[in-house]
Amino acid sequence: MTANICRHLNQAAKDIPNELAVAVQRHKGLGILSAKQASYSELTFAQLDGISDDLAYGLENVGIKRGMKAVLMVTPSLEFFSLTFALFKAGVIPILVDPGMGVKNLKQCFIEAEPQAFIGIPKAHLARKLFGWGKESITHLVTVDDGSGLGKVVSSGFSYQQLQAKSQQNNKSQQSNQPYDIAKLAADEMAAILFTSGSTGTPKGVVYSHSMFEAQIQALKQDYGIKPGERDLATFPLFSLFGPALGMASIVPDMDASKPITANPDFLFAAIDKYQCSNMFINPALIERLGQAGVDTRSDKVLKQLSSINRVISAGAPATIASIARFSRMLREEVEVLNSYGATESLPISKIPSHELFTTTDVTDSGGGICVGRAIQGVEIEIIAIDEQPIEDWQSVTPLRPGQIGEIVVKGPMVSASYYRRDKATTDAKIADGELVRHRMGDLGYLDESGRLWMCGRKAHRVDVASGHDKPHSYFSIPCERIFNTHEAVKRSALVGVEIGGSMTPLVCIELNKAPSCSDSAKLFNELCAIAQQHSHTKGIERFLIHPDFPVDIRHNAKIFREKLAVWAQKQIKE
Repeated sequence: MTANICRHLNQAAKDIPNELAVAVQRHKGLGILSAKQASYSELTFAQLDGISDDLAYGLENVGIKRGMKAVLMVTPSLEFFSLTFALFKAGVIPILVDPGMGVKNLKQCFIEAEPQAFIGIPKAHLARKLFGWGKESITHLVTVDDGSGLGKVVSSGFSYQQLQAKSQQNNKSQQSNQPYDIAKLAADEMAAILFTSGSTGTPKGVVYSHSMFEAQIQALKQDYGIKPGERDLATFPLFSLFGPALGMASIVPDMDASKPITANPDFLFAAIDKYQCSNMFINPALIERLGQAGVDTRSDKVLKQLSSINRVISAGAPATIASIARFSRMLREEVEVLNSYGATESLPISKIPSHELFTTTDVTDSGGGICVGRAIQGVEIEIIAIDEQPIEDWQSVTPLRPGQIGEIVVKGPMVSASYYRRDKATTDAKIADGELVRHRMGDLGYLDESGRLWMCGRKAHRVDVASGHDKPHSYFSIPCERIFNTHEAVKRSALVGVEIGGSMTPLVCIELNKAPSCSDSAKLFNELCAIAQQHSHTKGIERFLIHPDFPVDIRHNAKIFREKLAVWAQKQIKE
């Protein structure tokens, strides 16, 4: 069996050649006036298919060929879409990284991936030269001018335009203009390397096959009901690539996808109105940002109605129920926010519609975790006992019963089989199950009696302490923190472990809605201690520290860097 995600683009180019495939905002500006006047560059399905064919020919002609690995650091643009599909068509393996992971992590990613080609905007090439990214392996360079003015200063290798010219020269010499014959890859052959963000550890390269991409496309069709002819407000580059493969137009507004919290809501609202978007794929940071812009929290008045939207998909981190409820007021009553659970290694895994999520508030507020719904079609979710050791074979595992908290393990066609050149990480995270592989998500949770999955936090964020009977006892981040978050003065909290007298002790860092006076601090401490004693899973927590501003990841503005808080808290204890 052979596969290539580009077959879907080929088919769309035949079925709906003149329909819009991609629209990218090109007019930059601030304020509602400029947002409404913003202009877009557009491509139809036939144009996107044709241009990516040209670029695939061009890549071959400059020596970037099937099986080679190519870093792609191009901002969301028509060139980004065209190049990505060209790489897939040519059988070249794109390496996709999150620029927000930091210079040190980026360099490590390139050392591990050993790319032969680097395709990027001038700023990316400048950084490549300054920090020595891939200097031991990169032999082919392509520059995509982004209009910044740096292109003339940092011109490297071939230009995007030269790739197209190479294709045209080739076709003219052969007196033909044949469509590119896309690479036929084995279903399990490496198609791309997607690096994790590194927000909860060192970034790792996840090996994607075209069969994984196919499984994700089928999930979006079957479980999310996406149909050809729809238009998606694209705020996340990787998901935006699925649009054209689904026959859905990707509408890309002016925003920094690596820092969605800084997005101008006016541009996003204007894009939805201009193109009558039916779908939105957004993360919790944008749900909060757009909700605050569209609903006046003081008067409770809805300022913006998103009447064309039929579906909202939220992913990346758990969004708060309060922010989803506020955002939902801009939607028609029957429209759901579909909260999805997964990771770069396996996405999507489960989902829960917002109307059902709202019914779980009491359980969540009492420390029952966050409900992330039921498994999508073809996915199997199991909970196993927490274990720090590798597990070689699934037959040796006995899954836990409903209600028991343990490690979340998943199996399905969109689950990755390995990390790239990270043998230990692969051994630690993967469990052999016949011809398939199960993935240990690194998250803790439980299944309820109806099969719904409840998240209880990262495995690495639990705090194990010795109980009075010399048996280990674990505190879990989400259940514990949600208890303290119900206090009106608390903006958010974070469970960490500190060493006191040679023993691990649970401590909760608190970020407040406003700074308290000294007397308020004493009162707050007593109230938090009282809250802790009322629940079995927080009983024994007696230490709290107020932190002025939690460190969080820039993409989601929701993943708290508990490791940094733990170091900070330990220093406070010693002082």
